[in-house]
Parts: sequence; C-alpha cells; structure tokens
Amino acid sequence: MKISIKEIESSIKDLSFDEALEKLYSYKEECGDKVLKLIEKYKKKKDQYQLEVKRYEEMSNYEKDGFNKGYKLIAGIDEAGRGPLAGPVVAAAVVLPKDIFIEGLNDSKKLSEKKRDELFDIIKNKALDIGIGIVDEKEIDQINILNAAKKAMTLAVNNLSTCPDLLLIDAESLDGLNIKQVPIVKGDTLSISIAAASIIAKVTRDKMMEEMDKKYPDYGFIKHKGYGTKDHINSIKKFGICPIHRISFTKKFV
Repeated sequence: MKISIKEIESSIKDLSFDEALEKLYSYKEECGDKVLKLIEKYKKKKDQYQLEVKRYEEMSNYEKDGFNKGYKLIAGIDEAGRGPLAGPVVAAAVVLPKDIFIEGLNDSKKLSEKKRDELFDIIKNKALDIGIGIVDEKEIDQINILNAAKKAMTLAVNNLSTCPDLLLIDAESLDGLNIKQVPIVKGDTLSISIAAASIIAKVTRDKMMEEMDKKYPDYGFIKHKGYGTKDHINSIKKFGICPIHRISFTKKFV
C-alpha cells in the first residue's frame, strides 16, 4: 500500500531539514509530483531558517566580541514606555547564555504581540538572569522621562541576582554603576541581549497596563497601553486624567 503524503510529512516533522529532505527524496519515485511539492516546501523552509541563523549571528556580534575579550556575564538592557501618556517606564536587564540560539528573537517593536509573548516565555526559561526596573508615572513627572528611563535601567541591573561584568545598553550610558558599559544606538536591532531585554520590558509593561485597564476601564488601556492614540486622548478630554496619567504629558489635553 502506498504511503500517503500526510504520513510522509508526519514522519519527517521532528527531523532536521537535511534529514527530512533526504527522506523525501527517497519517496520521489514512489509518490511522484505530490512529494516534489513537499520537497520544494522543505527547501524553502531550510532557506528561510538559514537566513534567520545568519541574521541572528549578525545580531550576536557584540556578545561574541564581549566573550572573546573575556567577559563572562553580559547583560543587555532596554526599556519600554518612554512615549505613553500613562503608566510607568519599565526596564529589563537580561543575561543570556553563551552561544544560545533563540529563533525569531528581535527588537520587540518588530514583533507581533503573539510572537512577543512566545519569546517572553522562552527568554524567561533560557536566560541566566533577568532583572526588572520600574519607575512610576509620579516619579516620571518629578524627574522627567529621560532620567526616569535611566533610573529604571539602573534598577534593572541592580535587581539582577548576579553581577554582570559587561552591559550592552540601548543608546544610553548609566551613572553610578561600576561595570563596563557599551551604549549601542538602535541596540535592540543590533544585539540579541538588548533585543531580549526589549521583549521582557515591553511584555512586562503591557501586562501591567492590562491590569490598570480593569481599574480604570474608561480609558482603553488594554488596547493602547497608555500611548497617545486618538481614542485615548478623547477619553482624557471626556473623563479627565486618572491617577496613572503622567501630568507632564497630559496637561495640554485637559
């Protein structure tokens, strides 16, 4: 009895691309054109995976350079929430193991919410260490958003359970830390550690804003996470500001 295409695909789903293609070629004579389509499908999958590996390797250059220079624990640092009209700024510091590969890891802004959530769980599982720093809206009003973002990043580093010996930071330098720092402009697209931190910070903040939506349902925080969308601004004009709004960001709307 001829093996079906469905059975063939099931038999190769856990194989490497090379192993899968080798097995598919062995069915070529028996299954004809149907298996040829499957071969093309797996060739494309292999090509896409190789492109992803190359992209990831290029994003690992700062980490490779750090490890080559003898650094053992490299932390990537990024924040989320500079721009919103409400809620905190949240930073994360993430220490990844040497030679780790996390498929799809990228700047959080380039990912869908679903993909961010998936990668959040993978990073939490595989990271050697994660620290979170949070500065609320009241302190943002007191010290301004730039200082608040830097404070959140410093808190994230201090909240690591181990002390890193190298910090890769998205575009900033931090005062008061006796650790080697490398500020990287657009670091969330150029460093896997910073990209991982951007995802942890973004998802952590989004979850906080979803909780705030339950407390202040008139403002739609679950949808816009506090950013200045048209609906959010209209809500401020209609209902006024709520306790988690940043006064310095919203006073022009009331």
